[in-house]
Amino acid sequence: MIKVLIADNHPIIRMGVRKVLESAEGFELIDEVATTEELFKKLKDTTPDVVMLEMDIPEINGIAALRKIKKDYADVKVLMYSGQSEDVYALSAIRAGAFGYLSKSSGTEYITAAVTKVSEGSMFITNELAQRLAFDEGTKKPRRFFRKLSTREIEVLKLLASGKRNKEVALGLNLNEKTVSTYKARLMKKLNVDNMVDLLQQAKALELY
Repeated sequence: MIKVLIADNHPIIRMGVRKVLESAEGFELIDEVATTEELFKKLKDTTPDVVMLEMDIPEINGIAALRKIKKDYADVKVLMYSGQSEDVYALSAIRAGAFGYLSKSSGTEYITAAVTKVSEGSMFITNELAQRLAFDEGTKKPRRFFRKLSTREIEVLKLLASGKRNKEVALGLNLNEKTVSTYKARLMKKLNVDNMVDLLQQAKALELY
């Protein structure tokens, strides 16, 4: 069971999120809080797997609260969510240590998907947002955030993007073919995709081909 704590000062939003989690299998809503003071009191007594933290929660703002959670409760993973612009706030939240960002305008099906992925230690953002965040419209270059790939991962991604098959990538980099498959799986996880078409789109956004 994934233990979830909701931190949001809007009762209707909390109720809606609670209903979604209660109607799905594998989730345990351990509590709800409306302020950051209540949140940190609760974290002293219990350890949720995931905190769903509203960006504009009262008292301490969401980013400051997120940083405090990362500092004092390192095992707790945070999924930020907000009605504010994704383009403006998602990158800030993720840079501050959030494992994911969810817009309040997203479909309810994203709630369980996001909480599950974050609980596993993976990053969650929608594919649409990933594309926008990967490419900085101002500089016309990829954002450095998505450069969190190792040199070897970039080499593998470049070859895959050029149309090479796993076997050809393995030969080109003097790797075992199974190792290439492992790199491919790791790239999909890091870039938040689950198929080769989306992986190649991310490679294009990163100007790798």
